[in-house]
Amino acid sequence: MTADGQILAPQTYNAEPIPEVARAEIDRLLMSGDLFRYTAAKDAPVSLLEQEFAALLGSTYALAVSSCSAALFLSLKALDLPRGAPVLIPAFTFAAVPSAVVHADCHPVLVEVGHDYRVDMGDFEAKLDDAAAVIISHMRGQTSDMDQIMALCDARGIPVIEDAAHSLGTTWHGRNIGTLGKIGCFSFQSYKLVNAGEGGILITDDPELAARAVIMSGAYESNWKKHPGMQNSFMLWQNKLPLYNMRMQNLSAAVIRPQLPEVALRVAKGRAGHDRVAAQLNSSPHLAVPPALPPEERAPDSIQFNLIDAWSDAQALAFQSEAKRRGVSVQVFGLSDGNARAFWNWEFLGPAPELPQTRAMLMRACDVRLPTRLSNAELDFIARNLIDAAAAVRG
Repeated sequence: MTADGQILAPQTYNAEPIPEVARAEIDRLLMSGDLFRYTAAKDAPVSLLEQEFAALLGSTYALAVSSCSAALFLSLKALDLPRGAPVLIPAFTFAAVPSAVVHADCHPVLVEVGHDYRVDMGDFEAKLDDAAAVIISHMRGQTSDMDQIMALCDARGIPVIEDAAHSLGTTWHGRNIGTLGKIGCFSFQSYKLVNAGEGGILITDDPELAARAVIMSGAYESNWKKHPGMQNSFMLWQNKLPLYNMRMQNLSAAVIRPQLPEVALRVAKGRAGHDRVAAQLNSSPHLAVPPALPPEERAPDSIQFNLIDAWSDAQALAFQSEAKRRGVSVQVFGLSDGNARAFWNWEFLGPAPELPQTRAMLMRACDVRLPTRLSNAELDFIARNLIDAAAAVRG
């Protein structure tokens, strides 16, 4: 805010601050040099993080790793899928998700996504019978119809992995997202609800999957003994699985742990901020925020909305530029050069499949970060200038 009370354009790409209490633990670790998770006999910061995160989500086991991508990769490897196994993923996700499938020697099969950013259930069911596994990306925190997804997959015995990178704190019928499928994977990258720069974690109630993932994450020799509760499974798999060395280090855990008690407050603030901006955007004849599904209580740190009423590509690009001129960074997914969320840019998969529904959505779907630290005045600044930018282009 300026001296005369004017609201300045908020810095939406600044990450969540690290609590002051983390500094003492970071200093202690730096002085000790004990940054490797397996140095201590027990109660290393990474081990404590795993216990605390499992308790927070209501899961039996947790494994902290180097990224959410690593968690997805290890989840697929823990399922022991055959080489080339088809894995269904939404066509609207981040490039790291199909990359993890490829890394695991599996084959990504892309499923159409609708204008509400959720999996198209007709296309999902049509492609499901040939799948060996499913990854559901709750992309940007948008939850697809998990009742239908789980019913269809359970009936066929197909395991579901939840990519909950954007959904820490989101619930479905009161259950934490990430606990509905066989395995849930979360991110601690800087633009997520909990900020460690990089880092990820997977959760599961299946001791066999947990044990396999732990060993493959890099629990060499007898280091698996420092993971409680799975000793019988560990004995079965030691030296029989490859070591991919995707461990989290203690400094990352020291940054993450003090933020876990703040998750509930951040979720509440994020939801309130999102809904405040959404109500204003929905008053515009040019913009529309798809509503949440009835069982879903979201934990958003960003907002997505569609350009409605027959926008051309030129107008959509002009809106993006006009909003930027007014101090609001907005991204039209399909019109941003090289966007890693546009499936046709995943050239490592070969020729892009025909997915007209997803393509049409991405060409008019917009994304704006809404960090939970923003004030109501800053949220109103964002909403007002988005509305005015749309009116300037379409007026």
